[in-house]
Amino acid sequence: MTTLPAHLSELIGKTVHDIDTPALVIDLDAMKRNLSRMADFAKKHHVRWRPHAKLHKSARLARLQIKAGAVGVCVQKTAEAEIMVAGGVHNVYISNQVVAPAKLARVAALTQAVAPHGGQIAIAVDSVEGVERLAQAMTEARTRLRAATVIDVFVEIDVGQGRCGVEPGPAAVALALEIRKHPALRFAGLQAYQGKAQHLRSALARRMASASAVKMVELTCQLLKAQGIAPGLVTGAGTGSFALEAVSGVYGELQAGSFMFMDVDYAQNEREPAQPQFEHALFVKTQVISAQAGHAVCDAGHKSHAIDSGLPRVHAFDSESELEYSNGGDEHGILRPADGGTRLPKLGRMLWLIPGHCDPTVNLHDVMIGVSGGLRHGTVQAIYPVDARGAMT
Repeated sequence: MTTLPAHLSELIGKTVHDIDTPALVIDLDAMKRNLSRMADFAKKHHVRWRPHAKLHKSARLARLQIKAGAVGVCVQKTAEAEIMVAGGVHNVYISNQVVAPAKLARVAALTQAVAPHGGQIAIAVDSVEGVERLAQAMTEARTRLRAATVIDVFVEIDVGQGRCGVEPGPAAVALALEIRKHPALRFAGLQAYQGKAQHLRSALARRMASASAVKMVELTCQLLKAQGIAPGLVTGAGTGSFALEAVSGVYGELQAGSFMFMDVDYAQNEREPAQPQFEHALFVKTQVISAQAGHAVCDAGHKSHAIDSGLPRVHAFDSESELEYSNGGDEHGILRPADGGTRLPKLGRMLWLIPGHCDPTVNLHDVMIGVSGGLRHGTVQAIYPVDARGAMT
């Protein structure tokens, strides 16, 4: 268990006004509503839900997601998987390629670690050499530890992301056949994540991208069946497209994760009518430290929030408090009235920023401070260490 510094532990039970700045804050009421809406959606559409823990990098929040109905979590890095398992999360899917022998040895060790808890480790592959390397690591671990553990293996197919993934169709079938040659590996299905579809702004554009991905998945499944191979589970989807995968008839598992916090980027998408309405739940609390004639300056620069998907937005409680945030460098943000207004926040005023991109923003912080009762008058209920901060290997 992570030991928190005294000044953080002492925050429990205090008001939002006692949180020093800049700080990463979770609106727990909004977050729990988001979780409930996703859990209800997955149940209604008879699909599994396995959120990406790379969003929050917190074993405690991962356990909360599982309690809400998730079957486990996805991660992208071996180190993230290790931290999740150490934190009591025993069903972890590394939805990425791992090829370094040292990392694969760590993956194999994780299969041993979760076995006594009835857990399961899974991983993605997109090459014959990747399969062979994984099989070697698993075989060596089984021999050394005299335990016949098995790892679930998903063949990743490229359904439009243009990143990892083998071509759909015959190439994917060949990999499935290769996996079946190795006793320590179990072919579990297809990884089919259309990453580019997540941030297409129009619902129509996302539908077209999703329909194309579904055709590639259907083709691959047909060819697998022709070879006498059960296609297994098709897993993928993200916050921008999960409503489409859920009704596709081919996806059985959704990997959406960002919906739990939401960010400025995802909020710009035209919402699919069938998709639940999610709320912003992650904020950077900041304070005005300088007030000038035409602008104010806050103490949250881009060391406190990621800017790869754009700058944060100032959360406005009402029309009078609308402000525009512009880049002031590492430690500062420049604030000006929105839409030609003239009102500026006074020195010492507390403000709330909605990050442009949640995941890398979380990775900039050691902890997230959970607040119940709202951002204006709420109370600090929990401190969540960002356990996997910097877990890049």
